[in-house]
Amino acid sequence: MTYEILKMEAAEGVAVITISRPQALNALNTRFFQEMDSLIAEISPRDDIKVLIITGEGKAFVAGADIAEMVHKTQAEGKEFSKWGQRTFRSLELLAKPVIAAVNGFALGGGSELALACDFRIASAKAKFGQPEVNLGVIPGYAATQRLPRLIGLGNALFLLLTGEMIGAEDALRMGLVQKVVEPEQLMPTALGLAKTIASKGPQAVKRVKQAARRGLLMDFDAGCALESEMFGLLFENEAAEGMRAFLEKRAPKW
Repeated sequence: MTYEILKMEAAEGVAVITISRPQALNALNTRFFQEMDSLIAEISPRDDIKVLIITGEGKAFVAGADIAEMVHKTQAEGKEFSKWGQRTFRSLELLAKPVIAAVNGFALGGGSELALACDFRIASAKAKFGQPEVNLGVIPGYAATQRLPRLIGLGNALFLLLTGEMIGAEDALRMGLVQKVVEPEQLMPTALGLAKTIASKGPQAVKRVKQAARRGLLMDFDAGCALESEMFGLLFENEAAEGMRAFLEKRAPKW
């Protein structure tokens, strides 16, 4: 596929995807979902890409879904557009590689939902977050009603979902919506530094950590512990031996 909205650069095990539709504040439209689906499928089997960073061009991460495209949709078309976005973001969430959102500006509506589908979020001090859908007489369509309460608790989630209020990066940090807030010029260096740190770890261990945590979140505690033990044991058949030998021999592991 020829990419018109998404730009990707890959180096040192890290791929950076930039959403480049700044004239529309990177609003999510049909073309975005087509390109993101294609890019996820392209990245998934690549062993040279170990960590993914998603960011936006200009003053927005993503300012929401494209209202100009949605306004004429029928009930059935609206439902399908919601389901498509949910599928795309679920594919991103289930990607074996860790995904970091580097939130450079407005992350509103669908943009907030994209960030929620990433594994964790680093925010510029100028970033703004919100779920303003109720202001338009609709609700989130890309799973914010499901991910947000799981991430920041029901009270904080309903506060954002019901008021449509936009919050700054520090409030997002306090709520647990983001994990780190940095000055704008430090956003990409910080995200890249974290991505390279993760990329240097045992690739199978990183993959299993993400799987165990994400799958375990939807299980009861004992089932989650059983899943962890299974994955812990599996690693002894591949990279765990190298990692532990390297530690004992005081050398860098050869993954």
